Amino acid sequence: MLIEFKDISFQYRDTDTCVFKDITCQISGPGFHSLFGPSGVGKTTLAKMLARSVNGFSGEIMVQQIDNILYSYNLERIPGWACVGEHLTEITRASGEENRRDELIKSFGLRGCLDSRFSRLSMGQQNRVNLARYLLQEFDLLIMDESLANVDEITKEKIILKIKAMFPGKCFLYISHNLAEVAKFCKQILVLRDSAKTPQMISIDGQNHMKGKPLDKKFLERSMLEIVHAS
Repeated sequence: MLIEFKDISFQYRDTDTCVFKDITCQISGPGFHSLFGPSGVGKTTLAKMLARSVNGFSGEIMVQQIDNILYSYNLERIPGWACVGEHLTEITRASGEENRRDELIKSFGLRGCLDSRFSRLSMGQQNRVNLARYLLQEFDLLIMDESLANVDEITKEKIILKIKAMFPGKCFLYISHNLAEVAKFCKQILVLRDSAKTPQMISIDGQNHMKGKPLDKKFLERSMLEIVHAS
């Protein structure tokens, strides 16, 4: 698996502001990779370029061994025509992934939500349901744009470790403002900076923590410091 951004430049129509200028970087292999940076720097725009929903940029985005790209985001909504359980069951009718559905429901703590309408859930519950909905679909790359916002830290860690265990051959691009989180769970952190800074993108190695794997606290602290300095 390979994703390559080559000389990417972009600015919004009718503005003189350049969001990206000659960005070049690579993401290789399955696992959790992160796109990190301050609000407004263009993380979502770059992710949507990769998901092919934003055009009008110069340069190239090349992918290898990645056919299906899904994009999930914070505050995404599910139609209210059925309860949560029916929505998840409807997806598995096409994929035949009933066992995966049941495992995600258990691991994500969603059993108490199945008979409720999506609009009746808390924001954290909504984000967990929405993420489960994407994980039941076929994908090679899943972009998680603040997909676990409003979820408590203990539950969030449990979910991330479960996803890593369930989908070892899949690629994830994880967007979050939580410094410790991306340094701990991601194998590569792409720090996106303001377009006036050179280079605009810096790649840093993360801890890539997994269940059953000891945590190297010194390495984690060093990664966090590198991310802060890069930002």
